[in-house]
Amino acid sequence: MESQPKKRPLQSSNNANIPTATAGNGNGDGKTIEEMYQKKTQLEHILLRPDTYVGSIEKHTQSLWVYSENNEMVHRSITYVPGLYKIFDEILVNAADNKQRDPSMNSVKVTIDAEENLITVFNNGDGVPVEIHQEEKVYVPELIFGHLLTSSNYDDNVKKTTGGRNGYGAKLTNIFSTQFIIETADGKRQKKYKQVFSENMGKKSEPSITKCKVGENWTKVSFKPDLDKFKMSYLEEDVVALMKKRVVDLAGCLGKTVKVELNGQLIRIKSFREYADLYLKSAEKNRPVPLPRIHAKVGDRWEICVSLSDGQFQQVSFVNSIATIKGGTHVDYVTNQITSYVMNKVNKKKKDANVKAHNVKNHLWVFVNALIDNPAFDSQTKETLTTRQNSFGSKCDIPESMLKEVTNSGIMDILLSWADFKQSKDLKKSDGTKSQRVRGIVKLEDANDAGGKSSDKCTLILTEGDSAKALAMAGLSVVGRDHYGVFPLRGKLLNVREASSKQILENEEIQNIKKILGLQQNKEYTNVKSLRYGHLMIMADQDFDGSHVKGLLINFIHSFWPSLLKVPTFMVEFTTPIIRATHSNGTKLSFYSMPDYESWRESLGNSASGWKIKYYKGLGTSTPQEGREYFRDLEKHRKDFVWEDDYDGDAIELAFSKKKAEDRKTWIRNFEPGTCRDHRAKHISYRDFVDKELILFSRADLQRSIPSMIDGLKPSQRKILFCSFKKKLTKEIKVAQFIGYVSEQSAYHHGEQSLASTIIGMAQDFVGSNNINLLKPNGQFGTRNLGGKDHASARYIYTELNPITRRLFPEDDDNLVDYLNEDGKSIEPNWYIPVIPLVLVNGSEGIGVGWSSYIPNYNPREIIANVRRMMNGETMIPMDPWYRGYKGTIEKSAKEGGYIVNGMVEEINEQTFRITELPIRKWTQDYKQFLESLTDGSPTVKDPLIEDFRQNGDDATIDIEVRMKLEKVPMVMQEGLLKKFKLSSSISTSNMHLFDAEGKIKKYDNPEQILEEFFPLRLEYYVRRKKYKLDNLERVLLTLDNKVRFILGVVNGEIIVSNRRKADLLIELKQKGFTPMPRKGKSAEPQVAGDNDDNPEEQETESVNVEGARVGDYEYLLSMPIGTLTLESVQKLLAEKDEKEKEYEILKATPPKSMWMEDLDQLEKKLDELETKEAEEERKRSSQANKKTSTRAVTTKASKKPRQKNIKKANVIEEEAEDISNSSMERENAPEVAKPKGRVGSKKEPIKMVDEEIQSLQERLAAYNFAASAAMQFEQSADDNVAKKEYNKRGGAKKKASSNLVLDISGSDNDENDDGDLERQQPAAPEAVKKKGGRKPAAQNAKKPPATIRKRGASKKESELLGQKFITDMLKPAESSGNSSPEKKVRKMRESPFNKKSGSVLSNAQKEGTGSGEMSFGSASSASASIMEEVIEAAPSAVRNRPQRANRTQAKYVMSESESDNDDDDDDDDANATDDSDFNEDE
Repeated sequence: MESQPKKRPLQSSNNANIPTATAGNGNGDGKTIEEMYQKKTQLEHILLRPDTYVGSIEKHTQSLWVYSENNEMVHRSITYVPGLYKIFDEILVNAADNKQRDPSMNSVKVTIDAEENLITVFNNGDGVPVEIHQEEKVYVPELIFGHLLTSSNYDDNVKKTTGGRNGYGAKLTNIFSTQFIIETADGKRQKKYKQVFSENMGKKSEPSITKCKVGENWTKVSFKPDLDKFKMSYLEEDVVALMKKRVVDLAGCLGKTVKVELNGQLIRIKSFREYADLYLKSAEKNRPVPLPRIHAKVGDRWEICVSLSDGQFQQVSFVNSIATIKGGTHVDYVTNQITSYVMNKVNKKKKDANVKAHNVKNHLWVFVNALIDNPAFDSQTKETLTTRQNSFGSKCDIPESMLKEVTNSGIMDILLSWADFKQSKDLKKSDGTKSQRVRGIVKLEDANDAGGKSSDKCTLILTEGDSAKALAMAGLSVVGRDHYGVFPLRGKLLNVREASSKQILENEEIQNIKKILGLQQNKEYTNVKSLRYGHLMIMADQDFDGSHVKGLLINFIHSFWPSLLKVPTFMVEFTTPIIRATHSNGTKLSFYSMPDYESWRESLGNSASGWKIKYYKGLGTSTPQEGREYFRDLEKHRKDFVWEDDYDGDAIELAFSKKKAEDRKTWIRNFEPGTCRDHRAKHISYRDFVDKELILFSRADLQRSIPSMIDGLKPSQRKILFCSFKKKLTKEIKVAQFIGYVSEQSAYHHGEQSLASTIIGMAQDFVGSNNINLLKPNGQFGTRNLGGKDHASARYIYTELNPITRRLFPEDDDNLVDYLNEDGKSIEPNWYIPVIPLVLVNGSEGIGVGWSSYIPNYNPREIIANVRRMMNGETMIPMDPWYRGYKGTIEKSAKEGGYIVNGMVEEINEQTFRITELPIRKWTQDYKQFLESLTDGSPTVKDPLIEDFRQNGDDATIDIEVRMKLEKVPMVMQEGLLKKFKLSSSISTSNMHLFDAEGKIKKYDNPEQILEEFFPLRLEYYVRRKKYKLDNLERVLLTLDNKVRFILGVVNGEIIVSNRRKADLLIELKQKGFTPMPRKGKSAEPQVAGDNDDNPEEQETESVNVEGARVGDYEYLLSMPIGTLTLESVQKLLAEKDEKEKEYEILKATPPKSMWMEDLDQLEKKLDELETKEAEEERKRSSQANKKTSTRAVTTKASKKPRQKNIKKANVIEEEAEDISNSSMERENAPEVAKPKGRVGSKKEPIKMVDEEIQSLQERLAAYNFAASAAMQFEQSADDNVAKKEYNKRGGAKKKASSNLVLDISGSDNDENDDGDLERQQPAAPEAVKKKGGRKPAAQNAKKPPATIRKRGASKKESELLGQKFITDMLKPAESSGNSSPEKKVRKMRESPFNKKSGSVLSNAQKEGTGSGEMSFGSASSASASIMEEVIEAAPSAVRNRPQRANRTQAKYVMSESESDNDDDDDDDDANATDDSDFNEDE
């Protein structure tokens, strides 16, 4: 039985379960427990593990700054022991700390005796108190320097800016020294203390205490480092140099208030700036240019000096005189401010630089000297500060001036160069190579020999688009594909000069060109041997944009491979004609510039007949046959670019570099009209291309972007206005159709979408858009909800001229402006001349080449008032921006030319606010998103300001209720509601650039300056208008004189026109002194391809001369109808002459200013009408918001009653055309109706002959002694007319009773008398019917064929006698009836249609004829001709075949004031009615 092991006594945790080591058993290598686990004293631990306290005690080799014998800083490789350097630094920092305790300290003396291995540090600050410490029972000097973990810096509640912290410091120096002597003088206690420590602080002598003088204070520490501990035998040179440098550091940190001596010599450094200069002077020796020195002292605790490094961040920093050789949070604090500022500046200057903060830091050299409260370091070696920024005890906000100095020190250029280098390195990734084949480029048609032996003979043709590629491919059939390749460009190439490397790398087109040509980034090319193609040919359109395409390609090559442009014939151009002229005999001529064509055209004179010209704006105009023709004569079409000198490069940079913005402005200002390059020259320099061709694009782009001061329009807007006037756009037209008309009539060569946007913009009338919209927005043209972006597609919306537009641009001025000519046709003028400057009314903004422009809107009434003041010689009143319908405020700001725009917000209660207006151009949808970003519950909101908000507004009004968080209200009120809710914005008048009358760009300082320049020009055009109208009247009077003479000559038999040769008649007219008035024809112009002339007779040649008389000279006499060669016509012409003479005299006596005043009055009258209409719409919107949508505030309101749109009476009350808005569906479905000849106007009533007028005419004719037959003829005609009137009296009621037709005439473009959607009529039926003179009985009309369109007017005999005077009289009743109040309407009350048996009536009525006063519905056309007024006609298809209703009951009429309010309800009633509802009953 084995004995149980002896139970062991309780063990400590350290000894538990560890078997006792026995000698020789192998456990613990024969060591006892006590030998294995040892406890050391702190002194023993420091000596055993010194790296924890003073750093490594091994030798290190490192490149550091040291102080040489020549008293300069040197950066070199040294070998030193960090621990030895540290114990020296501890004593030195103690001496510096004493300056913080005693500001009166002014001396530090350091002695380094390498031979004796003795170092002494002395300072004359307050001495160490020579007094026994009551707790430790030793003298304080011994406690501080001879006992570990003793310090005066343990109280962290006291903010101290000393270096000591942990209680080691000088004790470490004592421990690592063979001898350590502390001496101090305590002047306060008049005691001097000395004590010697030896054997690594293992022994100490008794302190020696003697007396000293009062006020004598100093401390001196002498020590001999224990070199054996540092594995050294003596103080080596490198170590001494490093120690000396540390003493110089101390001099730099303490500054001029402390004199620092080294080995008895004063270190002459008085400031931290001089200290930093030691480093920079040394670094400059290896640099070609001196380094910048940017210094700043921030407060009492921070001193900074900044310079540039050589690509690696350098720093020299101190915290409380401690050298933080690895930096720390204090260095980061300063450096981050600098790097952030410089980074933003660099990236702003070069957007593609993509410079980061660390890129900036790598180029900085920062010197920092800081005092930090209770600094904390990463270790006892104190190489890195770890104290957080908020614990520094002070702030160091680097001044803006210093940051700007740093930015301008050259670091910007260094960083930009670095960015370019990096980009170049990235771009090399896409380099091409000279290879036989290039794969993966879909649209490339590669030359067969490209990349081979004959690659230098190959030409790559770059075309502008696929259509141009097709033309080039047609040409390859002539020249072959061995040496020619084709690649199409997609529009315009990227401007690589201002593009980022990322943009370039992602630009597929540029990468493809590099691969196709075999280009390598930044390579210098002296020849093309290393490329796949030896020539690069540009084949672009001959318009301005084609020039831009060429320029961008040249810019691309010049940016990266400027040497390639110097290689002869590398860059070439393929030119195509811009105009080709073809003669009827087969002769063909090509013109490559407009001046060449104009010169040829002038040389033709009047011999242009037989020539046909064709404009080639794009390469796509040429046919494949013409393409082959071009390539057959390749040398004629090929032009070589040549590099003459460095000015060529400067010219390219001028055109495309942002740095040359100001030079580019001068370049454009110096443009001379008529400038163009010589297309006949074989060679063209790059400078000539830029100055004579590319400048034309820059000029055209500027004109497209910036309006004219005179009419405030850009070219596209002017084209639209021109076409509106030309088409007389008084009836609405679909925008998509109008776009086509504008493109055709005004030679518009850009995209349809761009034109659609412009038309829509000219019609928009919401707040913040136009003060006066020139076009009417008939449809959804956008609202302030999205700033107009919510408009409908152009194919859904309609527009027409706003009536006020012709008040701004009077028709009388149309013939005074200078019209341009393009594509062989007259297009819009250089500018129109409005009554007031439109650019101030509607404002403008745009960005072009070299300039941008912004003009706010102004009040047209204020402009008119200022114009009147100028006419009266008074001073103008300054104008402020004004926007129609805006309810907020626009006030001047402190900034010159600036304004503050404020919305409106009101307080409902302490928590709720109502926003009723937003700043101009701040759209509702955007503002809603802003409010959501502040509202509780939104996913991205951290600190919500708003509980909720409600929107009560519509598309035109703003009404937002905001309920705020109650606790946030005081803060918001303190900050301001407008600011917090972002209800303030600013506008400026400091960028008002416009083209003046001479076509030069000009800056205007204020709106009054624009008005001052506009005034004399507008007044001059009133003078021209007066002269033009007087000249026209003179011509009219002369024409009337000649016509009277001619008629009298024919009547009296003096001139015989029948049975004669025309030539003889012309000679006779010339001999009798008749004035020749040649007709303006088109015979002198060659025919333009695609030009459809509406007047082909004008193209007939009339240049045949007969003894000096041309055929066209007397056409105005010979073309008179034979029926007008009567004495009656003479009387009419004489009366007309009298009227014209009166008009002439009145106009002659009218001063131009009065004409302007009259136009201003008319404009103000229209403004009054608009404001009245808007006020009424606003009233209706507010009172009936629940019934009507807000879009009806934009378009004209009219109810739709298609089934009640019947013509019942001749005196239908008519509305003005601009106040009627018919359904677009009705307009589209209505058939086109031919406009009958002889129509006078849109609102003229039939003739009402008056006996007195007949008698008056008879008397006037009798005065001329006309023949009796003529008088009898007149009397007979008058009797016939009276008979017809009697007939109308008898049959009028019955004819009117038959007028139950539903007619849709809204779609007719020729119908100038639109009766609107509402039935308006007056009870005087017999009087209305009486006016219909000249009609035949309805029974006779019914016999006419259905297709016949009834013509208005009297019989032929009557037409010979009744002139314009009587037709004009017809207008009087219509005008008087038109003045009836539109509010009064007649509503018919009829019996229920469901009680009528319509079926039998219909079948019976179709078989029955009608009486003399009735008509049958069997013939729709005759029915419509009978029932309608003389000025209203409709196509037969628009009338429903329906028989006359037999027995009619008397209709009941009720006057209704509110019918318009119920129009929509009436529409529903009509829609549900049966067919019988068409048979309305009336008298």
